[in-house]
Order: sequence, then structure tokens, then C-alpha cells
Amino acid sequence: MLKMDVRNRYFVILALLIALLLPGSGVRAWNPRRYVDPNIGSNHSRWFFYTPAAVPFGMVKQGPSTNGTVGSPSGWEAVGYEDRHTSIEGFACVHEFQLGGILVMPACGVIKTVPGSLDGRIPGYRSHFRKENETAFPGYYSVLLDDCSVRAELTSTTRVAFQRYTFLRGGDSYLIFDIGNLLGESGPVEDARVEFVDARTIEGYVRTAPLYVQAYSPGADVRIWFRAVLDCEMDSFHTFHRGGDPVESRIVTGKGACAAAGFRLRAGETVGVRIGISYTSIGAARENLAAEADGLSFDRARRLAEREWTRMLGRIAVRSDDEAAKVKFYTGLYHVLLGRGVCSDVRGTYPKNDGSIGQIACNDQGIPLHAHYNTDAVWGAYWNLTQLWAVAYPDYYNDFVNSQLLVYKDTGWLADGIVNSRFVSGVGTNMVSVIMAGAYQCGIRGFDTDLAYEAALKNELGFENRPSGAGKLDVQAFLDNGYIPYSDPRGSDWKEQIDFSASHTLEYSYSAYAVAQWARTLGREQDAERLMKLSDGWKYLFDDETKLMRPRYENGRFIDKFDPLQTWRGFQEGNALQYTCFVPHAPETLIARIGRERFCERLDSLFTESCKLVFGGGMEVDAFSGLESVYNHGNQPSLHTAWLFNHAGQHALSQKWVRAICDEFYGVDATHGYGYGQDEDQGQLSAWYVMASLGLFDVAGLVNPDPEFTVGAPRFDKAVIRLHPGYHSGKRFVIRTRNNSAENRYISEACYNGKRLATLELPYKKVISGGKLVIDLNNTECTYDR
Repeated sequence: MLKMDVRNRYFVILALLIALLLPGSGVRAWNPRRYVDPNIGSNHSRWFFYTPAAVPFGMVKQGPSTNGTVGSPSGWEAVGYEDRHTSIEGFACVHEFQLGGILVMPACGVIKTVPGSLDGRIPGYRSHFRKENETAFPGYYSVLLDDCSVRAELTSTTRVAFQRYTFLRGGDSYLIFDIGNLLGESGPVEDARVEFVDARTIEGYVRTAPLYVQAYSPGADVRIWFRAVLDCEMDSFHTFHRGGDPVESRIVTGKGACAAAGFRLRAGETVGVRIGISYTSIGAARENLAAEADGLSFDRARRLAEREWTRMLGRIAVRSDDEAAKVKFYTGLYHVLLGRGVCSDVRGTYPKNDGSIGQIACNDQGIPLHAHYNTDAVWGAYWNLTQLWAVAYPDYYNDFVNSQLLVYKDTGWLADGIVNSRFVSGVGTNMVSVIMAGAYQCGIRGFDTDLAYEAALKNELGFENRPSGAGKLDVQAFLDNGYIPYSDPRGSDWKEQIDFSASHTLEYSYSAYAVAQWARTLGREQDAERLMKLSDGWKYLFDDETKLMRPRYENGRFIDKFDPLQTWRGFQEGNALQYTCFVPHAPETLIARIGRERFCERLDSLFTESCKLVFGGGMEVDAFSGLESVYNHGNQPSLHTAWLFNHAGQHALSQKWVRAICDEFYGVDATHGYGYGQDEDQGQLSAWYVMASLGLFDVAGLVNPDPEFTVGAPRFDKAVIRLHPGYHSGKRFVIRTRNNSAENRYISEACYNGKRLATLELPYKKVISGGKLVIDLNNTECTYDR
């Protein structure tokens, strides 16, 4: 967000000072934005993936659309922008999980009323472009559209899209506003309206029914209002429904509603437009536009966006001669900061779960105490996002918890995923209680603790009248049996209530443990004891014969015809080999059940085999290509596995395989960015790389009363984390790595503030207290192995 409070001013000044003082770097050389390449991993990527013209956590997330108008039939397919495509159909203001809309496209000549097809067989206002004429970096995007010779430029504030179009040929020119049609993950349009208010102003809205909203909040919809202000008067105006004839009318309503603002231009003239959006009302869209864009030029908005990215990316500075590693790091950090965008207005109004408008409390100056955010499910976020938030973005982490509590206050339930506060569980579970427990244990407590704990406890134990959007529809079976029995598929909800029985049992065991630790910290021993008993649920599924997790029937028998690589039979987006490691709260107990030597040998052989498939599904460009593999880094259930060797006393194996994943799974081109076409899930795979390359990770997800990081072998010679004065006691935490090279990936010694670590465990409190961690590497062995 672009508001400048005291803490933000502190970080702007600090970022500039560090840029000057970082050894071997000047201001220009170190600027982290220069290491971000938004096109990395953009082939076969989700709708919300490619939005370079945005600010961190923005409501407006702009980018070009190459195939967004075809929609996403299941709500999650890769659609939007692909680096392999050679034509653009428009520039959308909203790219969010289950949200899409407000597509603008420059055109010339005769008005075309359809976007046209990607293969060119159906003509439309789509235009070809060449990659060499495209520029993308955080806060700005530009491209030369060949068909009408138009230079398109995009930048943003939090809630306002700035667009500038230079018509190099001039003549009859247009801006097409495609509002009432399906776009990306928006789902079908139910209603829309576009109105020419005056010669410079266009307003309207679109109401859609996203597929995940329909699945988890049946009958609900989501709405986007907009106010667009041109920097010059239009010469003509037309409205139409997609595919219909344009007419000179000021208003068009209903599905398919579109408009064309016309201009008679000389060659080289520009047309600029500022578009304020809101998820609550047209009045709020007007206020958002006025508050963030009045008197602000495109170039000034661009500079502010770039400054904001420099500030936020600059909370972590890394130094290395490995340029590719720095590109992976800062591009990853960029994706983390794009995810989960603001959905509340400048005055704190926000869309409530029932479709009405809520109000966030404000301070004496009328500034909201926090923002509200849209969010994909936080499934697996405790192994990537929240650990990074805790050390580098605790202010956002605190906001996120407060945002989740708004939904709880409005509905009585936590929601694992939300779209304008509507339930969109997505994975049928709910791990928000883990996220909140982790925040509290990390000292991030700027929220109503009693309410948050109440919500978390209910999330673990509540089942009466539980809505499907709150996930965990099978939690009663877990409470009654200690595990969730498997049964053959039946009924419309079989996947979430039966077919994911084993993975849900493992997840609920872990989340019960997380809330139990929080209960103990709060002195609620009775709750803690009950939850700790539930945390042993994984033991019911452990098969001592195969040493694997295996679903059980209600009669207690393990399922027959058991295939450890089979997906979707008891396990969600994974299999028994992958999920056997899902005991993050008791890894030593799991290892003992398997046998320490057998565990290490098995896991090492699985990684050896997985390495041949680039730690996922090989080179197949598909998000689910690795589900039936022995290890799948492209999906959440496996993201802690490489760190488990540490809990078996084999730190060298963790250091070996974590480094291999960083180097081989992650790439720096459009196809090989996050595996090959894997599902980034709003920055989760990126955050994993950031933490792993810093050499800090906690298998337990920072939910213990005194959380600790396991220290790994960092990827960089030096890293500096700027600690937050509102949440951390120190000023900066420095990680210095000596003898770092491609061959040297094993820790010979680690010292914190000059004192050798007895073990490779570093308390979280020491990190946020500041200081220096010095790690010496060698190419033979880890001296901390036991």
C-alpha cells in the first residue's frame, strides 16, 4: 500500500542507506528490482501469476491477457498470459484468485466487438506483438502492439490502474472496455453495466459467479465496480454486447456489456486513463480513485510503484556472484509480494461474506487499522509464506490475521480461502488456525488474541452447522475415531468427506498440535491436552508392515489393493509415499517408527530418483504432472520433506538435497521457472526458495512456544534481513557464508554472534533480535551430523 506512515518512512530511508552501504554495491547496482524477471515461469501459469504492473499486495493487478477471455473451466487451469503466445487481447485491471475483470484494449479503424481467437482464425481487437518490444518489471509493463501500432504502458497504485496508450499512426482510435464477459478465473458473468458519464468519465460494474464461490458459497456472487477517467475528451462513444453491433448509446447493461471510447488522433498522440476499482460500491471506487490518483501523472505513479517495490524487495538484501541465484531470489520475493491482494477500500469499507458492506475500525485520522485481503487457501503456507512473513513482513502477517478474523466475526467460521469474503475453501481443509498460532508464537500479536484463539479452537473442534466453505467437513469423524475412515466414493461431497481421509487425518493431526501449543502458551491446559491427543491421529494410519501411511476403513482394516503411488485414494494431490512424511509436529517419532537408518536410506533414494524428474513431474508442462511421483516439489504436501534428514541427524543429506532443489527445480526461463509449469499458488514455491536459499527453515512451521529455525547451507555469500521496528527487537539479521560455491554445500561450522552453535537449531527470537550468523561450508561432510 502506498500510504506513508512512520514505519514506512523508516524503511524507505533504511533501504536507501543499505543500498549505499552494502559492500561492493552502489545504489544502482544493488537495486533489487533489476533482478526480477516477471516472465520466469509464465508458461502454463495461473490467472493471477503474471501481473507486473502492480504494487505489493495491491487490489489492482495489471498485466496483458493473451487468452484470459477463454476462461478457466474448472476455476484453476492455466490461463491469462503465456510467454509462448504472440498476441494480446487486452489489459485486465484485476488478476486475483477467482476474480477477473475490467479489460481495456486499444484499437483503430472500424470498431471490432470480439477479442478474436489466439490462433488468428477469428479476427477481433486482439493484436500481435513481438517479445523484443515487451518490457516487464515490478510496477511497470509496456508493449508495442503491432496491428495498430500502439505503445501500451501500465502502472498502478494500490487501487488505481494507470494506463497510457501512444497511437503511433493516429486516425480513428478507440479504447475498448470489455466489462461484461468472463475473464480468467472470474466464472460466468451474471450482470454488468457500463455508462459514459461525461466526455472523460466511464463507470460501471460486473457481477460474476466464480466456480469456487459456487462450490463453497452456493448462490453467492462477487462484484467489481470501476470509475475510469480519461486525460482527454473522447470524440465518440459506442456501446455494444460482445459480438453485437456498436450503437451510439451512453449506457449498456447485462451480460456481454462493452463500450468503445473513440478519438481522432494525430500520429504519436497519447490517451491516458486512470481506473479506480472497488469490491463494495461505485461510491468507493470514486473515493479510491480520488484518494490515490488525483493530481497524479502516469510517470509519477510509475515512480511511486517502483519505489514501493524497491522498499519491499529491499527488506532482504543478498550478495553473490551467481546472477541466476539472485534472479531466482528476487523474482521469488516479487511473487510473494504479489499474492493475496487488498480487497478493502481506502476508508476501510470491505465486502462482507453475506454480500453487504462492512467497516474496518479506523484510527483518529480516519485511516483503517488494517486492510482486508483476498486469498487462495493457505494449504502448505506454513512451510514457506508465513516463515518469510514472520522474519521480513510481520506487518503484513499481522494484517492477514486481522483480515481472517473479519470473516470469523461476520460468519462464525474461519475460511481457508476467500474471494471478497466469500468462502472458497478449494482444498476442503482449513489450516488458518495453524497460521494464526504461528503468528502468536512469533510474537506477532496485534490482533484480538482471545477472538483469534476462539476461532482457531472452533476450527479444530467445531462441526455443528459447519458450512462447506469453512472446510473440514469430516472433522466430526476425526474427533470420534481419532482418524477419518476411508470409504468407497459416494455422494457429491465424497472427495472432501471420504476420499481425502488419510491426508485430512494427517493435516488435522498437525493443526491440532499447532493450536495445542498455542493453548499451552495461553495457559489453557485442558484444551491443550485434548488437542495433543488428537495430534496423534497420524499413528492410526501408520502401517508397520510397509512403514507407510495407509488409509483405514471404518472397521479398522487398512485399505486393500494399496498402491503407494496412487493419488486421489485417501490422499489429496499426492500419494502415500509423499504423505508418509507429513508429520511435521513429530518428525523424530515418525523416524523412530520407520527406523532411523531405513528412513534416511529410503528418503535419500527417493530424492535420487526424483532428481531425474527435476524433483517433480519431469519436463511435462502441467501443474499436476508430479502427483504420482515419489517426491513432488511442485505441490504443497512435500515442501518440508528435504529438511527431515536434519531430524534424523543427517544434516548433510538435507543440505545436499535442498541445494539441488534450489539449483535444478527452480529455473530462470518462461517454461522452467517453478519446475515445468507447476502451480505457484500465490507465491508459495517462491517463498520456499527464499527461505531455503537463506538457510532458514522450520519443519514445524514456527508453531512451537519457542520456535526454532533449522540452519541450512545458504545460497548466498551474504544476506541482510531488515528487521521491523514494530515487531522485532533488533535492527538487522546478517547471514555470512564463507567458502560458498557450487561444490561446497555442507556446514563445517556455524556461529551466532561469534559463538559456535552446538546444534543447527537457531531460535527465532535470536533471528529477530538481530546479530550475525556466520556459516562455513566445505565439500565433504557436515560436522553436525550425528
